[in-house]
Amino acid sequence: MKINTLTIVLILMVGFSLNAQNEKTKPQPKVGLVLSGGGAKGFAHIGVLKVIDSLGLKIDYVAGTSMGAIIGSLYASGYSGNQLEALFQTQDFNELINDAFPRASKSFYERENAEKYAVTLPFDKFKISLPSALSRGQNVYNLLYQLMLPVKDINDFEKLPIPFFCVATNVETGESLIMDKGSLAEAVSASGALPSLFQPVIIDGNILIDGGVTNNFPVEELRAKGMDIIIGVDVQDALKDRESLKSAPDILMQISNFRTINAMKSKAELTDIYIKPDITNFSVISFDEGGDIIANGEKAARAELTQLQKVRQQQPRDFKRPEAQVLDSLKINAVSIEGNERYTRSYLIGRLKLKDDRKISYQDFKQGVNNLIATNNFDTFRYQLESTEDENEFNLKGEIKETETSTFLRLGLHYDGLYKSAILANLTKKKLLFNNDIASLDLILGDNSRYNFDYFIDKGFYISVGLKSRYNQFNKNVNPLLALEEDSPILLGLNKLDAEVSDFTNQLYLQTIFRKDFALRAGIEHKRLKITSETIVDDNQSNEVTFENTDYYSVFGNLKFDDFDNAHFPKSGFYFNGYFHLYLNASSFNADFEEYSIAKADIGYAFSFSDKLALKTEANGGFKIGDKSTKALGFAIGGYGANFINNFYSFYGYDYLSLTGDSFVRGTLTLDYEVFKKHHILLAANFANIDDGLFETGQFFSSPDYTGYAIGYSLETFLGPLEGKYSYSPDTGDGYWYFNLGFWF
Repeated sequence: MKINTLTIVLILMVGFSLNAQNEKTKPQPKVGLVLSGGGAKGFAHIGVLKVIDSLGLKIDYVAGTSMGAIIGSLYASGYSGNQLEALFQTQDFNELINDAFPRASKSFYERENAEKYAVTLPFDKFKISLPSALSRGQNVYNLLYQLMLPVKDINDFEKLPIPFFCVATNVETGESLIMDKGSLAEAVSASGALPSLFQPVIIDGNILIDGGVTNNFPVEELRAKGMDIIIGVDVQDALKDRESLKSAPDILMQISNFRTINAMKSKAELTDIYIKPDITNFSVISFDEGGDIIANGEKAARAELTQLQKVRQQQPRDFKRPEAQVLDSLKINAVSIEGNERYTRSYLIGRLKLKDDRKISYQDFKQGVNNLIATNNFDTFRYQLESTEDENEFNLKGEIKETETSTFLRLGLHYDGLYKSAILANLTKKKLLFNNDIASLDLILGDNSRYNFDYFIDKGFYISVGLKSRYNQFNKNVNPLLALEEDSPILLGLNKLDAEVSDFTNQLYLQTIFRKDFALRAGIEHKRLKITSETIVDDNQSNEVTFENTDYYSVFGNLKFDDFDNAHFPKSGFYFNGYFHLYLNASSFNADFEEYSIAKADIGYAFSFSDKLALKTEANGGFKIGDKSTKALGFAIGGYGANFINNFYSFYGYDYLSLTGDSFVRGTLTLDYEVFKKHHILLAANFANIDDGLFETGQFFSSPDYTGYAIGYSLETFLGPLEGKYSYSPDTGDGYWYFNLGFWF
């Protein structure tokens, strides 16, 4: 009996041992994941990945197209579904897709000469030259490269934490290409280059566009990688019925979907687990509904939970994926850039703001890349951060593609209470005489014809050279003290002077950038100022009287800083503009001229209480030192505008140029409530002291003598702001309406 019992135990032990060995030697199934393209509908992939992660299910290979390539590549790089959800929820997709660079990315010169045009058209050989797409895709590349930094040194995608490939289309041959080597960010950018939205991506001489054009669900290619089980996530549209096809875009989208939808009938059968999220109510651009799309993806995955759990049960129980970490700072030791022919290295380095090798945030690095692309001198900037021996220290290696178009036709339209109606035509030419230069000519036709000419040779951190010439004119009832001495007999009984003011100014200056954000200018100026009037009556005759007709010669210095996020409706940022002018000589008309100087400064600060409510604060001040006889270049405030010349400023509650003096101080508070997107209700209050010799009298720092308030409505349009404001001053009891349409010029 004992022998039989021992025999049975031994037999059972051997059996269990053999079973255990069989379980250990039994091969684990290879699990592949294929993600289709679909634009914003691809957010559903993130919901599916969250469910896969929650089960601890190991994915052995990932394949994707377009948005499926973007999300799949990040998952393959080590990001979890939860991480991807957090990352994508913080993105501004309008800015990302449209290559809408922050205002701070543009140089001071570019801001001054670009924030006044409603339409910009590339112009080449007397023909309008349209771009290949709406977006260059630079912002998308910037984001992808940053997120893929943990795997930046991996050029063979099979060596990623999860092996990966994506699909792109060669636009010249129509061939579908498997992208499994090279720069991961660049390959994925090519796979997602939707025609007409993103310009093609050039890799190894191939012109590549969205892989969905030829293969939107690469399941056969994934199976060929040796996968035993394939999980497929399909976010493509189904064919719509006649009730849904009510517009031309709907019909065109239906036609373009014929091939991919028919192909999916056979491709879906090649998957072992087919997940089809409900994306009926979403489109390829429904980025603002990302949360709902992710939730639908999660719901669709949970519907296949039983099958997913069966796959998980065939895998090791101790599997856990490490999560990728986003790099937030770096130090760049050396910079090597290829592809620049017409723009110098100093120009590129100046735009990138990489003057020294100090440690910077990755956000600052991206800002530098944006500065370069925002010039519109380059189509693309593809870069790599090569590792060095020290952690978080890199060498920057880049390849830049210069924009072939260098001539632009720009148009604008404007109306305000001072210059009245005006149409603007601008011709801009880059690389006119030298590398890095730009020339711009504005011709303004209307009630008061004007012109502006700018020429600038941009050397970045080095010494840049600029030339400006402008002619302005307007007719307005102004304070006669703007042109006359207080003791002039002409002033008797005269409260307003119907003046014709013209200003012809030319400047030659040098500029340098320091501390990355400050522009310092110094130069010489010639100004011809003329003021005439026909309001003076002598023996019942109306004669034109000339109050000012002088050529002034001066030297000047200017220090400027500006990081307002929006020129017209800022919600954040700081502004400073300090000016010093030394007038050295004048023509014989101003016979009493003596050397004098003018100093002034403008300071602004904007901050937000919420997404809709912002406050902009402004302070301005200036004074004259020396000669008191020259009145026309003194300070004058009143009216509303943003394109005043010389030392003229806005002031609510008073008419244009109605308060004058050789020194002034002004403060303004503007509360901006954005009721709906681009619809603003504005409340403003301003306070000022202005007179001759404010410092001598102590009025510079006293309580304000002049106050004014305004309430208005502004709408942001493609022409520029459409504004209506009513202002009132309790000092006089007078009220004024101000209307404005279009960008200021």
